[in-house]
Amino acid sequence: MTLAAVAGRVGIAVPSLYKHVSSLADLRREIAIVSVNDLTRAISTATTGRAGRDAVRAMADALREFARRHPGRYAATQVAARPDDPLDAGLVAASAETLVVIASVLRGFDLPPEATIDVIRVLRSAVHGFVVLEIGGGFGLPQDLDRSFGLLVDAVTVGIERLSLQDSDRR
Repeated sequence: MTLAAVAGRVGIAVPSLYKHVSSLADLRREIAIVSVNDLTRAISTATTGRAGRDAVRAMADALREFARRHPGRYAATQVAARPDDPLDAGLVAASAETLVVIASVLRGFDLPPEATIDVIRVLRSAVHGFVVLEIGGGFGLPQDLDRSFGLLVDAVTVGIERLSLQDSDRR
């Protein structure tokens, strides 16, 4: 993505684009913020009123669907905000809201607070890996991808439940 390409796509001259963004990095950051907010809204909508396995499945399905419908915007959500950079304040806030939504999905598992971020990373990594392979055409075999995705989500969910049980055994 270049500023010239964006300007051409929206039918304005490059100098006019600078009235709205200061640089390509600024444009990418703004796209990331909008994309993270949209993804968060999709996850929140999908998981409202759900708990446990059902909530995790709904979240994973929403994330997968978002990525399939909007691969470029999904890619923009993968940029980590830098909390110490004032220019990233909007992205830090958007990302924090995503964490709140995902943590609320996991609340039903009664995980110890110190494990929540680890579990979010595991869940995110598993779903992201599948989604990136799927979008990129990395699954060439004819077997049903939905079934494989369901198995992935079930396997991760069983792991989350096991962590929760291990912690309750320690109490």
